[in-house]
Amino acid sequence: MIIPIEFIMLLSMVESIGNPHAIGRHGELGMLQMTSAYVQDAAEFANKDWTHEDAIDEVLAIKIFRAYMARYATEERLGRPITLEDVARIHNGGPNGYLKKSTQLYWDKVQWAMKQQSM
Repeated sequence: MIIPIEFIMLLSMVESIGNPHAIGRHGELGMLQMTSAYVQDAAEFANKDWTHEDAIDEVLAIKIFRAYMARYATEERLGRPITLEDVARIHNGGPNGYLKKSTQLYWDKVQWAMKQQSM
């Protein structure tokens, strides 16, 4: 699945109101509020030398996001076609976030934002 840039930007609005310099309460960085482990995981998969601080750069944050999703949001891994819900919940809850009840509230916020943007 090719994740539309519009959806990634929508997630950034949900995460940080699109603020590339946002710092979360648990040390998450950037417009997509990435943890150090998230960046490290994506970097390993993409064979890049990204660091946590790279999440502050909007262009790199999108590349990191796409690498993370290329690793975990795949039809082969989930055993079915990927949905935007899967993408959002994996972003929020890690590789198995699509299965976690704790990511449902996040998906609800994303759906609300999608309705506001007429997506």
